Amino acid sequence: MTNDDVLAEFRDAGALLEGHFILSSGLRSPIFLQKMFIFQDPVRTARLCKALADTITQAFGPVDYVVSPAVGGIVPGYETARALGSKAIFVERENGEFRLRRGFAIPAGARVVLVEDIVTTGLSLRECLASIQSEPGHILGAACLIDRSNGTVDLGLPLVSLCKLDIPAYRPDELPPELAKLPATKPGSRAISS
Repeated sequence: MTNDDVLAEFRDAGALLEGHFILSSGLRSPIFLQKMFIFQDPVRTARLCKALADTITQAFGPVDYVVSPAVGGIVPGYETARALGSKAIFVERENGEFRLRRGFAIPAGARVVLVEDIVTTGLSLRECLASIQSEPGHILGAACLIDRSNGTVDLGLPLVSLCKLDIPAYRPDELPPELAKLPATKPGSRAISS
């Protein structure tokens, strides 16, 4: 699946939005990828996550566990794990930090890949990684549907994606004039706690 194919899926789902958006990282952008418009369509989600599973297999080989950050990573993590024939687990916030909960554990020797929906700064994946590093499995790398960093984010481990984009993101005090004059909206989920 090419970058254009992935973007066509987002456009067709009405998930490629334009305006002034506050990203979960706190950065501002004229483009927001509303992945939940993708994930409400099981067929579209399966198609994208199957392509991501193929990319993961090419990069890392067999995978036993997919670990995703809650909330946004749960659906693509599960669907990618299904395509890989792997188990799907997730980390969720407890007292502000990601943790494995609900009895989830990663056994010794398990081959693990982190799966996220969209990466901008990589913060959620780095927090997810930090929360499972004490588990006895082997963390192979990470994967996402769309890498908004265009391959520049550093997770400390390999990151593969279906699509790399160079979408501008700005600090709130460094907005270009055309973006500053638009009202800002925050459609992300980082502030949601469980």
